[in-house]
Amino acid sequence: MTDDFDLTVEHARDGDRTVVRVAGDVDLTTAPGLRAGVIDLIEAGHRDVVMDMSKVRFCDSTGLSALIGIWHHARQAGGALGLAVVPGRLQRMLSMTGLDTVLPTYPADAAGSRG
Repeated sequence: MTDDFDLTVEHARDGDRTVVRVAGDVDLTTAPGLRAGVIDLIEAGHRDVVMDMSKVRFCDSTGLSALIGIWHHARQAGGALGLAVVPGRLQRMLSMTGLDTVLPTYPADAAGSRG
């Protein structure tokens, strides 16, 4: 889907949901591509999306904005967005902004990560 220098995004169907694996930095440069790519998936019928954030090194306010945009689009399409394996720093940002109340987070098994 996206393969910028600082961000790699892959997706795979896992039953009724689509797992999007994000790796790298989600920032001013990469967030718009991430948002557009995941919204394209939603519009293609992948309405229930879990984003595996385990390999996200950095996320700034534009990254949070992209997540909000994706969440809003999924809801409008009758679907849902959840985040899995959220790194501590990103989890703190979600908590400080109150986004943890609208973006559910899940452990590794929800992202299809089997140990």
